[in-house]
Amino acid sequence: MPISDLPVFQVLKAKMQWHQVRQGVLSQNVANADTPGFAGRDLKEFNFSNQLALTSSGLDTVTTDAGHLSGSLKRGEYSAKVEEAPSFETTPDGSTVVLEEQMMKVTQNLLDYQAATTLYSKGLGLIRTALSSRGA
Repeated sequence: MPISDLPVFQVLKAKMQWHQVRQGVLSQNVANADTPGFAGRDLKEFNFSNQLALTSSGLDTVTTDAGHLSGSLKRGEYSAKVEEAPSFETTPDGSTVVLEEQMMKVTQNLLDYQAATTLYSKGLGLIRTALSSRGA
């Protein structure tokens, strides 16, 4: 099994995919800010605990002793749900997109994506370090 298939890394991959999809949705909001009647959209918030519950290592558990617990591990796929974003401001033409809000969301999305990629990279580095020192 590849190291990147560990549940923690699968959840981080899903988080990074969520940020990529969100970047596209926010870009559409900015592009359509002047479109009459356009309602701004955003993704449903990413939930780590739900995603971790869906993610598995792909290993089957076996009970070889009466004291062992049986269980099943299911592999889940990440899917993002786009929903209309609530807004307190509406332009006279009916658009609910406020460019300042969208730019703040884009910046926060970028910072969160960078944090997830850093965690992913550092986690792989720690595992590589542990494996390389094991052979010494």
